Amino acid sequence: MPGFIHPTAIIEPGAQLASDVRVGPYSIIGANVSIGPGSVVGPHCVIDGHTEIGSKNTFYRYCSIGGMPQDKKYNGEPTKLVMGNGNTVREYVTINTGTVQDVGTTRVGDDNWIMAYVHIAHDCQIGNHTVIANAVQLAGHIHVGDWVVLGGLSAVHQFVRIGAHAMIGGTSSIRQDIPPYLLGAGDPFRPVGINSEGLSRRGFDGDVISVLKDAYRCLYRRKLTTVQAVDEIRVLQANNPVAHDAIQVLLDFIDSSDRGIVRA
Repeated sequence: MPGFIHPTAIIEPGAQLASDVRVGPYSIIGANVSIGPGSVVGPHCVIDGHTEIGSKNTFYRYCSIGGMPQDKKYNGEPTKLVMGNGNTVREYVTINTGTVQDVGTTRVGDDNWIMAYVHIAHDCQIGNHTVIANAVQLAGHIHVGDWVVLGGLSAVHQFVRIGAHAMIGGTSSIRQDIPPYLLGAGDPFRPVGINSEGLSRRGFDGDVISVLKDAYRCLYRRKLTTVQAVDEIRVLQANNPVAHDAIQVLLDFIDSSDRGIVRA
């Protein structure tokens, strides 16, 4: 499809758009923005800041992408937003650039589905293949792993990490780290099991899913401390080589948690 810039759109000098990028009516593209091939910017969008956008991204109407951080410490530093490829960004989404108090870059990976009214604050690191449903609010410095599903109207506290393949029900309030594979919801968030259906759809072996369920029971059903649960999970890992790598992802996440993981 050939590129098309609507005559009412404003493309500031210095912006770099691939030749087939399409920009709708009344949208504004800032001077420090680059947008890769196959991307579409709908009407009334603003994309500014030091923002790098890959290929085949679609922004629906009224998005605000690459705006300055909502952080009182921000003092105009040239921090960045970097987005990958194949993302769908629906109406009224806001994504801010990073801050020098962190790595200086907000990142969004590939093939993410970001629904209407989502806010992704400064320094967030979003993986690949996530679904972030309507009106989810992500505070600063949050890390979201690959294949995470975040239900609508959920709010996540700053610096929280959400592990890969976790599935969060709508209207959840998340204040601590959520380990990989977890399924749950609530205010406060309560785990209820393993996201076995999602794992099965992504090709996880049934035996691996069964071992992950046993690991979940160690963490959340046997009234063990986190340290005791980790020791039991290591034994589980040693006895089930088929699930070694999947269990290691869980153990590494727990070991690196600064805020502590959610508990039942």
